[in-house]
Amino acid sequence: MITRFALFVACGFATSLAQIAPACADGLERIRVSSDKRSFVLDESGRKFVPWGFNYDHDERGRLIEDYWVHEWDKIVQDFGEMRDLGANVVRIHLQLAKFMKSAEEADAAALQQLQKLLVLAEQTGLYLDLTGLGCYHKKDVPEWYEKLREEDRWKVQERFWEAVAEVCKTSPALFCYDLMNEPVVPGGNEPARDWLGPPFAGKHFVQLIALARNDRPRPEIARTWIAQLASAIRKVDPRHLITVGLVDWSLDRPGLTSGFVPDKIAGDLDFLCVHIYPKKGKLDEAMETLEGFSIGKPVVIEETFHLGTTAEELGEFIDRSAKFASGWVGFYWGKTIEECKNSNEIGDALTAQWLELFVRKGPAMRDP
Repeated sequence: MITRFALFVACGFATSLAQIAPACADGLERIRVSSDKRSFVLDESGRKFVPWGFNYDHDERGRLIEDYWVHEWDKIVQDFGEMRDLGANVVRIHLQLAKFMKSAEEADAAALQQLQKLLVLAEQTGLYLDLTGLGCYHKKDVPEWYEKLREEDRWKVQERFWEAVAEVCKTSPALFCYDLMNEPVVPGGNEPARDWLGPPFAGKHFVQLIALARNDRPRPEIARTWIAQLASAIRKVDPRHLITVGLVDWSLDRPGLTSGFVPDKIAGDLDFLCVHIYPKKGKLDEAMETLEGFSIGKPVVIEETFHLGTTAEELGEFIDRSAKFASGWVGFYWGKTIEECKNSNEIGDALTAQWLELFVRKGPAMRDP
């Protein structure tokens, strides 16, 4: 396998780092877990840090960031400035595996260089990045060679993805965390699954299986082994930055639908837990009960939330109440300002405007409790 250093040198990456890296990143310190394991602090000053930000998972046209971050870089710069001006301190970026791995063995040097450019932008803008990897959101972009891999070989490719990404990110103060995958699932039945991807939602496959067959293995054990393998790959390169994984709210060990990622059974190699909760109207108590299930002695970040099934006012109440267990909150920003959303006739834009106004209103108290 080509070494990361050889890969970077071959494409002039080492030179480009010197050209685009800022002289310093004033104001940004590495983030670590607090000594009481309940929240986050800045490494040098010890000041409390509350993640408060956005998923920048696609733009207003539904495009993933790799679809436009080369030819429309000015848009990325503008959107980062808008997110900062709205009061965000964290931006969650979703990276597609197919855009970063040319083959099972070779990482894409051009994509890694663009990621470095994004890190520099984050440093200059004063935003921290939650890097979520291994995305296969657009099924048409998933290469055939990856789709056909056995579980063991697929995990090895995922290791190489994270090794390459960590090599780029390891020295950046703008990295908040590595998020191993968005909404991973272990199959639950005795029959093997036929597809690595879950059903699509709004044209994208957000849920992904880490195995097709249980083969008599306990589901949480498969999840724990997978996390350990990928976390080890990252920490060989970058032992300092935080590692997490973005979990669906149906990960708890309860009757009904479950993901296999039971928090207290899979969290050993994670620095903190992330959960995605979209509260339902009139059911805030249920949302709080679910959130409490993820509170197992490590910080919890609500990494996705929005008022899909409730009102903006009730979502605001949930955010307030969730501070009992959560240490951070990340909603959504899709490239449109509040004014642009309000000038639109689309229902989705109206909902987004309500969310952004709520985000701005609550920001000061949430960031500095």
